Amino acid sequence: MAVKLKAPSRDEVTTINADGSRYFVHPADVRGRFVWWRRAAGVLLILLYALLPVVQINGAPAVFLDVIHRRFHLFGYTLATQDLWLFFFAITGLGFALFCVTAILGRVWCGWACPQTVFLEMFFRRIERWVDGDAPARRALDRAPWTGGKIARRIIKHGLYFLGAFLIAHIFLSYFVSLPGLYAMMHERPTANWPVFVFVTTLTGILYGNFAWFREQFCIVLCPYGRLQSALVDDDTINVGYDETRGEPRGKLGTPGAGDCIDCRRCVQVCPTGIDIRHGLQLECIACTACIDACDEIMVKVNRPRGLIRYDSMRAFAGQPRRFLRPRLVAYAILMVVGLTVFSFALTTRVDSVTVSALRMVGSPYYRDGEQLRNNFLLRLINKENAPRTYVVSVTDPAGVLHLSQADGNSIRVDLAPHEEIQRPLVVQMPYAAWERKFDFKLIIADSTGKEIVTRELPFLGPYRN
Repeated sequence: MAVKLKAPSRDEVTTINADGSRYFVHPADVRGRFVWWRRAAGVLLILLYALLPVVQINGAPAVFLDVIHRRFHLFGYTLATQDLWLFFFAITGLGFALFCVTAILGRVWCGWACPQTVFLEMFFRRIERWVDGDAPARRALDRAPWTGGKIARRIIKHGLYFLGAFLIAHIFLSYFVSLPGLYAMMHERPTANWPVFVFVTTLTGILYGNFAWFREQFCIVLCPYGRLQSALVDDDTINVGYDETRGEPRGKLGTPGAGDCIDCRRCVQVCPTGIDIRHGLQLECIACTACIDACDEIMVKVNRPRGLIRYDSMRAFAGQPRRFLRPRLVAYAILMVVGLTVFSFALTTRVDSVTVSALRMVGSPYYRDGEQLRNNFLLRLINKENAPRTYVVSVTDPAGVLHLSQADGNSIRVDLAPHEEIQRPLVVQMPYAAWERKFDFKLIIADSTGKEIVTRELPFLGPYRN
């Protein structure tokens, strides 16, 4: 017996019933040019997600956010915590890039590149269709009584769901601990790395619950982007839409005066959020293009032109010319370029291969040691490069009276391994007879050739003299 499906409405969310209970959508499968390209893009994105922790660039994974050692490796560049200000410009640039793309192409991110959509459509729904069958078979199985066959299908499906969530969570963890580190942790008992174990177990559970049950509710209820899009798009934005002028009034084949829409509801049956695109642009639409391919397939069968549902702007659907350049698009583009340009320039022109800090040590601000007046500092050096480096530490002052007590020829040689950090006392002193008043001196960090890399200006303190 056929089941009457819930009729979508613009006034309520299809996947939530009037009493607040969940209405489960079983979208039908569809074939077509957009689905093919979207699946190809999804496969590439999943491969990219899996390979970024594997591919080595300059001796480190392409993306490795080493929070334990406070090192962040991004495509050959290594950033320390002191460089995290760069991420402000990177995030700003990427954020406005998304705004710019949204102003031009609507929610193309949601339908083509969002991890929620990519993993759900390209992995978990494929498992569901393989185990439970097509949409009518899945609905029938939901209504069927619990039998051995149904229990077996549920165990297989949810077992594969859990395995998928397990793999996604562990790959995500490898971005922070590296694959060798993850492999080593997996060979130890859970209590040896219990914070990591709790994290990956919790993440696996969240991913399993999301992809096995919550699904499109994440896009509708939790994701702010669907609500944000209303402030980013306008009538010139290209969205997935229905050509009402051509399609209305709807009618079956052969109905006098009817438009091209034969009201087959195929566009509704394939929608992963259960909406009817013929009602116009809606919050739940993720621009997945399934309705475009479904409608095109029907139009070909009834010998009518494709494109009744298509990518186009509201102005174009209304028969008006579409504008490309608009004030909002120009503003988004300028802010995007500024953010990404500042990030790229700062990243590629960093000349300091070392992070330097010198803090006055706890205790007296100065000491008199016989005929010498000294100030004690704690010097901290971090080699930010992927290769060993030698640094030369020296001091200079206007009067030329300062020197380092540990120095050989007024300089100290420091050898650091890749990404090594050291802290050591730095004693700066001068003849007590030459002391007059407080003055500033320069702490100079040079490379092994003598080229200055970093300079810090510090105060030299002593007793008050009239």
